[in-house]
Amino acid sequence: MVSYDVLAEAVIKGDGSAVETEVKRVLGENADPKEVLEKGLTGGMEVVGERFGAGDMFLPEVIACAAAMHQGLAIILPLLEKLVKKARGCMVIGTVEGDIHDIGKRIVGSLIEGNGYKVIDLGVDVKAEDFAQAVEEYEPDFLGLSALLTTTMLKMGEVIDCLKKKGLRNKVKIIVGGAVVTEQFAESIGADGFAPDAVSAVASVKKF
Repeated sequence: MVSYDVLAEAVIKGDGSAVETEVKRVLGENADPKEVLEKGLTGGMEVVGERFGAGDMFLPEVIACAAAMHQGLAIILPLLEKLVKKARGCMVIGTVEGDIHDIGKRIVGSLIEGNGYKVIDLGVDVKAEDFAQAVEEYEPDFLGLSALLTTTMLKMGEVIDCLKKKGLRNKVKIIVGGAVVTEQFAESIGADGFAPDAVSAVASVKKF
């Protein structure tokens, strides 16, 4: 029976070289690529998410862990094309128009992806129309909207209004977050969920 403990630990340590070595090793032992993903790469990132939420890991460490995970993912993706299409779910994420803050959104995306979901990151300064187009094109289960400024968080409401006008609002669960966003604001614009931090974002996705 193949053990994935060393691979998961390499992800937790953010050691990309060790992740690559371990992925190749277990594949050489005829490991199931799906198990490599779920028990090794995803398993490691779930621990990272838990430690980050508990304050035992910090932002730079999480970024390093996510990068290490992606090094392993690059090796097994060709073997997992069908699996990727059948991920737990899909989330489109982006920072709203006028806001160029990226770090928090990237961490959310990495942790969501690390929990087995397909993530499509639209980047920063994303217009409402572009969010709507992505919802129409990718048909995601979730839409994550990020803002770090009080002047730009109002754009979240515009995104939701745009989705309503195009008849897309009921096709996706919307989760909003960012330093200035509150639960009351999320409710006022009609969002489905509020995530004050990356760990809460993962919890919201799993809840839905």
